[in-house]
Amino acid sequence: MHLYTQFDLFKNSYTRNVFILIEFLIIFALPRWSWAADTQAPNIDRETLDRWSSPYRNWAYYPEHVISATPQIPGYESFGSVDCPTVYQIPGEEKWYMSFIAFDGNGYQSFVTESTDLVHWSNMRLAMGFGGEGEFDHGGRTLGAYLYETYDIQAPRILKKRDGKFWSLYGAYPRQGGYELRPGYEGVASSEDGLTWQRAKPAYILSVHDPDCGTWEKDCIYQPWLVEFQGKFYNFYNAAQGSVEQMGCALSSDLLTWQRVPDNPIIHNTPGGYDEQFCSDGKVFYDGDHWVMFYFGVGMGGAHIMVAFSRDLEYWTVHPDPLYKAGGHPQGLDRTYAHKISLVFHPPSQTYYMYYCAVGDQGRGIGLLTSKPLKRNSD
Repeated sequence: MHLYTQFDLFKNSYTRNVFILIEFLIIFALPRWSWAADTQAPNIDRETLDRWSSPYRNWAYYPEHVISATPQIPGYESFGSVDCPTVYQIPGEEKWYMSFIAFDGNGYQSFVTESTDLVHWSNMRLAMGFGGEGEFDHGGRTLGAYLYETYDIQAPRILKKRDGKFWSLYGAYPRQGGYELRPGYEGVASSEDGLTWQRAKPAYILSVHDPDCGTWEKDCIYQPWLVEFQGKFYNFYNAAQGSVEQMGCALSSDLLTWQRVPDNPIIHNTPGGYDEQFCSDGKVFYDGDHWVMFYFGVGMGGAHIMVAFSRDLEYWTVHPDPLYKAGGHPQGLDRTYAHKISLVFHPPSQTYYMYYCAVGDQGRGIGLLTSKPLKRNSD
């Protein structure tokens, strides 16, 4: 065989191997955003929806706010109208922490409190305050989309370190002087100790100004929820067009740069349903062989705790009936709104604790529902 023929064969073989390697990287090694309209999974049937939602229904009431509408935070006594509870633990510590936001007429700031029994909360202090004047988060920062070690529904809510720091996404507003002044943004924060948080990126991560911002979210971006799964980060967030809010999703490989999925919104309003105006504040966990999203819907005369399910984190089916309707608390604690939950499982008592923003006769504070009635000696 002549030398040039051998070289040509080598060259062709080398080229072929290069193309095979490139194809492998495209198909298997590179991140894949798999949302595609022609691969959409069918809806989950009603019998399955009923079975999966059954453990989260008909829970017991705690008789009063666990954090009142006027918490009297030292140094921040003017802040009230408490909202957005999120419970977590710090690695190596037994106590629980809860971040929440409060409003002083100018904007939101995020605070943190602690507990040894998941009922009584103390030592309230600032976790993340206003951003600088002229910045996207000057009007307030709403923490609560933490990076957890696991998102299993019965696992401890332990913060996970990445690159030596704890991480959270947060909602943000650009201006002070009112309540959620539009347009909202989202940022990313980090913390050395899990208690005091700083902006981890100088710019926002989601906004109405992004090239991939959809019509359904063109007026305001609201609160995120973070999930890590199979090397991807998922940001489930609610956003508004006019007075209507729906749920979307964005993806990232590094927590700093995000890309919206093409099939947004992933949860739509239901005409005539309990979420016909708002589908908001989704909180996502893994429950055995499927994913569950607790969110709140506005419709049918109130704000209610709703639930949706997915087998793949991509396509979601909403249960049409709320898990809990506003006005259910016998003391009128949530007569107006029941929304924005945080869910924790307590292994020793095999009890779920669901914190929520309860708005009613005692103002806007943090209420509590539990899967089993609490013993009075633990109150």
